[in-house]
Order: sequence, then C-alpha cells, then structure tokens
Amino acid sequence: MAGRPLVVFIAFAAGAAIVAFTPGVSTTLQRAVGIGSDKKVAQSQAKLESSEKKTLPIPMDDAQIKLAQIDQVVVGPANIAKRLVVPGAIIPHADRVAHVSVKLSGTVAELRKNIGDDVVKDEVIAVLESREVADAKSEYLAARLTDDLQRDLFARDKMLWDSRVSTEQQFLRSRNTAAQTGMRLNIARQKLLALGLPESEIAALPQAPEALLRRQDVRAPISGRLVERKVELGTAVGRDNLETELFVVVDLSRVWVELSVASSDLPLMREGQAITIAARGVSKTATGKIVFVSPLLDKETRTARVVAEVDNTDGSWRPGSFVTAAVALNARDVSVAVPTSAIQNIGGEQVVFVRTKDGFEKRAVLLGQREDRSVEVVSGLIAGETIAISNTFSLKAELSKPRDED
Repeated sequence: MAGRPLVVFIAFAAGAAIVAFTPGVSTTLQRAVGIGSDKKVAQSQAKLESSEKKTLPIPMDDAQIKLAQIDQVVVGPANIAKRLVVPGAIIPHADRVAHVSVKLSGTVAELRKNIGDDVVKDEVIAVLESREVADAKSEYLAARLTDDLQRDLFARDKMLWDSRVSTEQQFLRSRNTAAQTGMRLNIARQKLLALGLPESEIAALPQAPEALLRRQDVRAPISGRLVERKVELGTAVGRDNLETELFVVVDLSRVWVELSVASSDLPLMREGQAITIAARGVSKTATGKIVFVSPLLDKETRTARVVAEVDNTDGSWRPGSFVTAAVALNARDVSVAVPTSAIQNIGGEQVVFVRTKDGFEKRAVLLGQREDRSVEVVSGLIAGETIAISNTFSLKAELSKPRDED
C-alpha cells in the first residue's frame, strides 16, 4: 500500500514529460498539466500576430509605375446594384432631329453646307430663288409704304380736327383708312413669317438691295450635324409634287438607347432607373436613365420597348450600333467600392495594393456586395486611399520574389 502513491507519482511525471516534449500538443494541455509558461505562450502568440501583420512594401517610384502601366484610383463611395442585362441599339434622340423643309416653290441657288458638316442654329445652309417670295416681299414693302403715308395723313387730320379746322367726317375717314392700311401691313408681314423669314430679315427689307428680294435664306433649325442632303444646285423645290425636304440635321450630343425587354422582366423596369451601356469594340461605357417604358408588348416577340437617354458629347455612340445595357436593380450606396480588377487572391485571402510614399503595400480586405465591374469593401480600406487597379499581377509576382529584410 505504501508503494502505490509512488507509482502514481512516477506515472504522472512521465505523462507530463511526454506532453512537454511532444510537438503539436496544444499549449492549453500544457497549461492543464502545469508545465506551460504563460509568458512564453504570450510571446509566441505575439510573434505570430506580428508575423501575420508584417507586410513588406513593394518599392516603386513614379517612373517604374508608369513603365509597368499600373493605373491607380482613389477609392470612395459608390452605388452598387444588381443589374439586369438586356440587348439594345443606339438611335437618335427624337427631339434632336430636324427635317429642313421649304414652304414655297423655287430653285436652289446656293448650297453652303455639305453632308457631314456641323451647323449652328439659325446658320444659313442654303439659298433659294423664288418668285413667290419676291411677290410676298414686294407686297410687304408696298403695304409698309402705304401705312407710313396714311399714318402721316391721319396725324395731320387729327391735328386739324383738334383745332376744329376740319370736319369730324374727314377725321373719322382718315382714322378708318389708317386702321385698314395697318391691317394690310400686318397681313403682309404674317405672310413673310409663314414663308420662313425671321423678324430680323423682315425689319431689314426696306434697306435691302432689289436683287435680294427674290432670294430666301434656308437656316438650320437646331445645332448639330448635317446627315442628309436631298437636293443639288438648281433643283426645283416646293409644292406641286416637288421635293420639299432639303436637309436632315441631327444633334447627337444626347442619344437614345432602345431596349427590348422580355415580358417577364417588364415589372422590374421603371422610368428613372439608371443604366450602363457597353458595346463590343468600345472600351468606354456610358450611363443614363430610362425615360420611357412602353405599356404595349410586341405580338410576335413578346417584348416591350424601353427607351433610355445617355450623354454622347464626345460622339462615341453612333446611331445604329448594337449595345448591351445593364439596368440597375435594388441599388444602394456604399462607403467604399473598388474595381474588381484591383482584387487579387494571395494565400487564400482577398487583397489590394495600396499606394504608399515608397511604392505599394499589400492590404487584406473584406468584400461585400459585388456587381459586374466593382465590389464593395466592407473593411480594410478607407475612402481617400489610392490603390492599383490594373496590372496588379506584376505586384503579386513581386511579393513572391525573395527579398532581403531589414
């Protein structure tokens, strides 16, 4: 019986030794048997955490970054959304297409603009010669002259009537004649306006040379580009089954995107929704908004017409081009988002390369909602930091190279 405690003690000591010197046995077990040092364990954990957090920077100056063709961007807030992708085509904006037509019969005397030329609103693009416009201008000038004369006579008769020198009958007759001549002048002026003459040109007619009475300027109704010309010099235009449309001017600074949306997706479409369009062979994208959702379905294709409007100031989007439109659904604002091209997978974690004063450093990030070309960053980045977004494979390769550590 006396030897039994000794046996228990020897067995316990042997087990403790095995636990202490066997690799892979947890520190928790070592602590349980009383042989683990809390101080040594804390130092080991701190060293491990320091090793995980320590990231060697990738030294690169501006010249090297430019040579490596690494694009950078400052991260910040963005709008992230699920998107419905539908096909579409670019068409001219219906409110920015002008058909330049004539309102009289005549012949084309001058063509000052050719197809493809840019024009400005009210710029003269052609000149017509017309007997009809010559008659209208002559009628206006005669009516103006008669009205001026009759106004002078009326003013004289009024003065005589006020002085009781002439009779009231003479005064009333003169006033009636002045009113009639004024009405004829206004009718002649309205004819010129109906023929397309502007107010400024009508006001300048009394001083215009006689040779210009038969000529009428054809002006551009809007600013844009002349995309179609239907007449040549000397062409007879006007009524009696003759050509009345001379030019077509289109303003392509804003264009429409005509989409074909399936009936099953139509409930998701709303006017005012944001869209992003892209096309094969075009590196850039454009954003716009839906301006019209048709309530009718095509009886053959069972699709509805949806129209969106996008900016086209630089002329990148040409009418007739086929595009792919991504319609934003359930959009929400996030505090930080980055392009998907900036994300790299290293050691099983998602990282980005953050610009520092000496080059780039690897930064682990936690990602959130993703869309086609960008992704939300939940943690790891703050707005205002600069990251690399292209050719990041070269930075990833740099990390795998052996480097001397200080």
